[in-house]
Amino acid sequence: MGLQRHDFVDQRAHKRVPVFHRTRAAGADGQPLSLVIVDLSSNGLMARCDQGLSTGECLKVDLPGVGARSAVVCWSMGGRIGCEFDAPINLESCLAVAAN
Repeated sequence: MGLQRHDFVDQRAHKRVPVFHRTRAAGADGQPLSLVIVDLSSNGLMARCDQGLSTGECLKVDLPGVGARSAVVCWSMGGRIGCEFDAPINLESCLAVAAN
């Protein structure tokens, strides 16, 4: 079996926007975390995080223009995490405030 070429088709349901935004979060135990959000959608985010977080952990993430939002860690790998919000956010408002 050799390497085969596969064309990647992004089939994610929600538009992701690349960003670079430093923010704070808190784990379920209330301990503060520092995040750098690198990708944001109305339903979730991807961030760099120095803390070792596990799939299923609950966070409160401070989002610009939105405030604190509950999220669940869906995956964690190599210092990055992917989280899903408990309810969709207004992505346009969040991005407008983050850009300033």
